[in-house]
Amino acid sequence: MNKIIDSQDKPLAENIKNPATRDKSAPKPPRKITKKYLHNSGLAYLQRFTSGVENFRSVMMRKIKKSMKHHETPTMDECNDMLNETIENFTRMGLLNDDAYLKGMVISYRRRGLSKNMILQKLQQKRLSQTDIIDALKDHDDTHETMEDFEFIACIRLMRRKRLGPYRTKPDFDFNKELSTLARAGFGFDIAQKALKTDLDTAEEYLHSVIS
Repeated sequence: MNKIIDSQDKPLAENIKNPATRDKSAPKPPRKITKKYLHNSGLAYLQRFTSGVENFRSVMMRKIKKSMKHHETPTMDECNDMLNETIENFTRMGLLNDDAYLKGMVISYRRRGLSKNMILQKLQQKRLSQTDIIDALKDHDDTHETMEDFEFIACIRLMRRKRLGPYRTKPDFDFNKELSTLARAGFGFDIAQKALKTDLDTAEEYLHSVIS
């Protein structure tokens, strides 16, 4: 006679699955690199961010290297060929334009109050040439007589953001500490000192004189 086994006779581990043993966090492997994937992934990126060619290449190359850790094919040479084709297509479509990207980034950084040195540092990290960056800065800053004039205006913008100099709200302040803050942001000593000593009305006049 076959013995009827009641579930109550089974060990507890057989009747109740231990949640701790479930692998709920195993990540899905990245997609295999194809022309279609690079196109769609690249398009999604450009819909969220503006980019120059080399910055875009760097972003997509990170995706490629991550994928290649999980897939034997395609080879790196094949991936490079597909990426180059994707970049050529996006450039032809006007989605990748180094000049427009550089101009837009300079405008954005100047509006945030970034110094020339800080802008150079950030844009060189995005694989843009120092010469092109300086030229773009000159083109942007030609609304005033010299780049130093716009550097001063950028310093005022930063002070307004950080509540320094004429924009400080606390009666007790450390002038040298504020000076160090501006120096760390890339502003020269003379410009930083002049900006901190500027009165509020004069600072606002400078800001209102800016076209862009």
